Amino acid sequence: MSGKVHRPRSARTAVTGVVVTAVLVLAAAVLYDVIAVRTGHPARAWRAEVARELETRTLDDPWVLAGAGVALVAGVALCWLAFAPGLRRWLPLTEPGAAIDRAGVAALISTRIAAQPEPLMARVRVGRKRTRVSVTGTADPAALERELREELARVPLGLPHRLDVRTLTPKPSRKRRLAEEGPPR
Repeated sequence: MSGKVHRPRSARTAVTGVVVTAVLVLAAAVLYDVIAVRTGHPARAWRAEVARELETRTLDDPWVLAGAGVALVAGVALCWLAFAPGLRRWLPLTEPGAAIDRAGVAALISTRIAAQPEPLMARVRVGRKRTRVSVTGTADPAALERELREELARVPLGLPHRLDVRTLTPKPSRKRRLAEEGPPR
């Protein structure tokens, strides 16, 4: 491995950078002109023209409606980019640029649990830094954890990943308990 492993980056980070840069440039230009006017200098021609246009146009003017439509579309697009899932569900691998879906890691662990000779019920949750496995059944906890660690080690994850295995003993059903205890006295 030649370099440091990084999490995959979403393409929306470039869009965010462009939008932030444009907003900062626009805000800096307006702020500069406002400060110039406050210190006694005349307003820039573009600012005076924008003020004059905003003063004379009505809300049903086509240019005002077009500007509002563009602002609405830009706002919806930015909201979609903000709330889209991105690449958080992908875990980086040691190979540069390669990644695996968290659901794929969970499927590998679940398959290994299903291959056990004893019937087991399992719940697998794969996070960015840790995999949590809750197993209900009569399997040997140490052997099961060892097998799951071997399976997780087969996946060449690029960043440290922890495995937490909880084994729970199944509670007997109420019918089974009643049958074992006998009828109530």
